[in-house]
Amino acid sequence: MLKTHLVLMDELKSYASPAKKIERMVKNGELTRIVRGLYETDPHTPGYLLAASIYGPSYLSFEFALAHHGLIPEAVHQFTSASFDKKRAKQFETPFGVFSYRDVPEAAFPYGVLPMVENGYSYRVATPEKALCDELYKLSPCANRVDLEQLLFEDLRIERQAFLELDLAEMEQLAALYQTKNHKLLQSLIRKETRHATGT
Repeated sequence: MLKTHLVLMDELKSYASPAKKIERMVKNGELTRIVRGLYETDPHTPGYLLAASIYGPSYLSFEFALAHHGLIPEAVHQFTSASFDKKRAKQFETPFGVFSYRDVPEAAFPYGVLPMVENGYSYRVATPEKALCDELYKLSPCANRVDLEQLLFEDLRIERQAFLELDLAEMEQLAALYQTKNHKLLQSLIRKETRHATGT
């Protein structure tokens, strides 16, 4: 269970020195310090359940969400999250893993995010369509649609069939919120694939 420093100080107020008691609890393993002012009582808690509490507002996205949804084959060793209006990327190395956060456009931030509850923890994760749009936002601009297809299907190693099974209409709407070259190329690719599927 997550506990803030203030909550612990209140829970331990009967002790002569609640702060010293917290230090002892950390030392004997009753508490694990995550970042300044935030603790976890269970050292085996999966890191993705903690990401939003470490830095926010945020939701799990980018490589973590792409792997979570089975779109990319590589194992992801960081908990990657999207934030907005933070101006600079942040990274935290903790006993529960490495957590990284980077901005996406404020206009896109609220959409395409799934609220999840697991073992009493609430967290949010991007849909596969949103995670892909977020990933394209942090990557260098592609020169053209052919380059984008190489990025998606060779560099990121997304299976073309898996891409086509996504909600392309939703992804096209999400892409419009980013206003970057990569997203304009993604919209163009989606329109091409849609025409091919409908034979028009």
